[in-house]
This record gives sequence, C-alpha cells and structure tokens, in this order.
Amino acid sequence: MLHFSKWKAFSAVAIVLAGFVMALPNVLSEQTRSMIPGFLPSTPVTLGLDLQGGSHVLLEVDKVDLRQTLAKQLRGDIRQTLWLDRKIKHTVAARGNGSAVVRISDPAKVEEAFEALQTLSQSVNTGFFNQGADVQEMEFERQGDAITISFSETGLEQKISRAVEQSLEIIGRRINALGTTEPTIQRQGVDRILVQVPGLQDPERLKTILGQTAKLTFQLLCESQRTSADERVPVGCDELVSREGGGDYWVQTSRRATVDGADLVDAQPAFDSRNGEPIVTFRFNTKGAQLFGRLTQANVNRPFAIVLDKEVMSAPVINEPILGGTGQISGNFSVEEVNDLAIVLRSGALPAKLEIVEERTVGPSLGSDSVRAGFIACVIGLIAVLIFMIVTYGLFGVFANIALISNLLLLIGVLSLLQATLTLPGIAGIVLTLGMAVDSNVLVFERIREEVRNGRSPLNAIETGFSKALGTILDANITTFIAAVILFGLGSGPIRGFAVTLGLGIMTTVFTAYTLTRLIVAWWVRQSRPKTVPL
Repeated sequence: MLHFSKWKAFSAVAIVLAGFVMALPNVLSEQTRSMIPGFLPSTPVTLGLDLQGGSHVLLEVDKVDLRQTLAKQLRGDIRQTLWLDRKIKHTVAARGNGSAVVRISDPAKVEEAFEALQTLSQSVNTGFFNQGADVQEMEFERQGDAITISFSETGLEQKISRAVEQSLEIIGRRINALGTTEPTIQRQGVDRILVQVPGLQDPERLKTILGQTAKLTFQLLCESQRTSADERVPVGCDELVSREGGGDYWVQTSRRATVDGADLVDAQPAFDSRNGEPIVTFRFNTKGAQLFGRLTQANVNRPFAIVLDKEVMSAPVINEPILGGTGQISGNFSVEEVNDLAIVLRSGALPAKLEIVEERTVGPSLGSDSVRAGFIACVIGLIAVLIFMIVTYGLFGVFANIALISNLLLLIGVLSLLQATLTLPGIAGIVLTLGMAVDSNVLVFERIREEVRNGRSPLNAIETGFSKALGTILDANITTFIAAVILFGLGSGPIRGFAVTLGLGIMTTVFTAYTLTRLIVAWWVRQSRPKTVPL
C-alpha cells in the first residue's frame, strides 16, 4: 500500500496542482483574470441568486386566457369534424367557461353528430404509472338538436398541466437566449412556474420577456376602416390596437386571410438598410413560406397587419408577392426591444398567458453579506479541524491537514471547471465536506494505533492500517454519495446545490484523504525510516 510507481505519484501531484490552478481565478480580480492565457482556466465559481443577487419571478397560468384558447381550438375541431369531414350543417355558440353549444341544422343527423363529436375527447389516466381509472377530458350533453361540450375538471387540470410543461421549455429557451448563467426554472404546484436569474438586475426586462405570449399572426386589414368613433366593427373583422399610436385597426379574422407565426423557424435583430432603424427579420419554414406567399400574391397593393399578442406592430402595404418566406417587422423599436422581440419569436409562443404573482429583486449587498458569512464559517471550520488533527495525531495530523487543504482547493477548482452554481446551501455542503474530510484519516490513523498496540513494526502497522481501513472508508463515503445523488434527483434549487457540492466533496475527499495522505506518508517513510510511529 505504501509503494507508488513514479507515474502514480506524478498523477496524484498533477491532479492536486490542476485543482490549485482551476481554483486560482476565484481569488483574482477581474482585470487579472482577463490577462490569463486562453489555454488556462480563468472562470471563477458561478454564484447563485442568494449570493450575487438577481431577479426572482413567480408566474401563474392565466386560466381565463387558457379557457378562451381552448374554446377557440374546440370550435375549430368541431368545424373540422362536422362540416369538413361529414358535411353536417351546424352552428356553434361559445360560452365564457370554455364550453360550446352546437346546434345541428338537420334533426336526422343529430345522433351521427353526437357520436362524431365524442371522438374529440381523449381519456385521461388519473393514477400513478397509468394504474388509475381512465376519465374523459370532455363532457357531452344532448338536448334535442343542441349538444353541449365542456371540459371536465380532470380534463381542464390536464390541459393546465400540459400548458405549464410547454411553458417551462419555452421560458427556458427565452432565458438562456439572454446569456445569463445557471437560471433556475422550475414548476411549483399545479399551475405556477418559478424563475430565478442570478446576476440580472433588470426585473422589468425579465418581466417583459416572460410576460409576452408571443402569438404572431399576419392578417389582412378589412376593406373599410374606421372614420369615426361611433362606427361598429364590421362582421368578420376584429378591432386591434396599434403600437405605432396611429389609431386602431380592423383586421380580418378569416383563416384564409391569416398566416400563423407558428411556422417561423428563425428571427434575428437587424437594421433597416433604408433608414437605419432597428427591425426584426424573420424566416418561415416550407409550409409557412407557401402560406405567406399565397397570402401576399393574392393581395398585392392591399395593407396587411403584423400582429403580436393582439397588438398591431406595423401595417405595411403588400407591394409585390413575398415568395421567399422571409420578411421584416418594424415599429419604432429600440435596439433592446428588437433583441427581446427576436428572442421571444425564436423561442415560440406560450400556450397560455402567464401572470406574474410575485416578483423580487435580490440586491448584491445581501449576496456579499452571505458570501462573507459563508467564508467566515469555512475559515473557522477549517482552522478548528486543522488544530484538532495536529493536537490529536501530531506529525500525521500535519499530513492530514495538507490533504485537507488540497481537498478544499480541488473541490473549488472542480466547481469552477463545471461552472456549477454556488449557493448558500452549497457553502454549507463545503463546510460539511471539511468536517467529513478528516474522517478517512481518522479511520486510518486509529487503525495504525491499534496495529502498533498489537506489536507490529512501524512500517507493517502503517501498511496494515491503510489496507484494512480502505473498505470502511469506501462504505462510509459511498452511502453518503448515494444520499447526495437522491437529493440531487428528487430535490430542486438550493437542495440540488447542496447535493452537488456534497457529492463532489465526497469524490475529492476519497482521493485526497486516502490517496494523497498515503503518498505523503510513503515519502516520509522512505526518507526517515522511522523506528516508531509518531501518533
């Protein structure tokens, strides 16, 4: 156990030196780090929201908006099922709770229509691992020629759950496009999403990006536009506000006159070559390009509106067919607004509107206080452990302390290399690691004492102590590592931060407290040829 080949000894020392180099940027100023050569690590540990400050936002799905969206989708599905597929004449009246009443024009086809509409409902399993009862997401009621369709409570909860899952992915793409480091985006309860962005001190910009549903449509303007405030909105048109402040617009709501922004594949900020104003350029996929091409080809010299979240961004005139599937959006934007708009368009539209129910900005002063308190705790814990080991084990305690300091540097270096986010619970994990790091040395040293008392020679006692303690060291650390993995898998946010530092600390502890300490003891034995063990 005390024999080390040259390559093993070199590897152990090289790992410790690499950890020192990776941890070094954490104590250097930003100016000094900028002068570090590119082939050397220069990134410090990423601090979490509770340490460096940032923005905290809690979002909730707008159930009223979701019901309206579901009702609109339901009307489209009803039309597709009854008229387009079966040529059954009908009328549809929507209700405020998301339900719809369908009246069948031909009494002889009511039964056929009722059976056809029931195919719109899907079964929802209410148990874990699909072991529960199947419940239909829609409820149907027939009275004469009228069929009422509404979402069941289970079906509505399922729709909300799916909306939250889709929103999590879309929000993640929007936040990551901002270039922030290690944001926290997680679900809370049934219909809420927690967003924490460390280092972002502009909550208004974050709210703007998160709050935009980003439903983009291209709609033709109606033939007649309002000339006085008393005029009614024409049939088949909708009144939308204008972002440019030039009055409201009447836009057509027919599908034939509308192209959906769901077929966008890219959106980028740019500048108009004619006047230099910030714009957003966009590009459709093949399907969207064909639809957009047909719309513009059939309506040359007519104005059409670019609508984002029911607000007209601009209303240009179609001078010629746009067949390439590309275009641009202008509207007196600032450079930052153009960047944010491109982000939300690229990431896609949210399935439902999200309301901000809680917002909080964590200032850097709180973070600096937390860092200072955590640093003091680490220093006190480290000094206490160093003193205890020297008092208890003498020279061998010095060896253990060298391994302990190496362990701390290696742990911080690995956290910097992985760009892991360090939070207050993470600092607690480091402090706990310092306390646990000497456990392996204590096991080895106590075993060596026991072997000396049994009459073994110093060399034999040291050899036996390291070999016999290895199994116990591995057992103790593997069980703790399993607990850290479970915490990381089942926990979230701060719990995960604690689990990461604890898990990494266990791996560095096993290496430094056993392998590095054994290497130091082997060098000492080779140099001094001791007659007694100085424990």
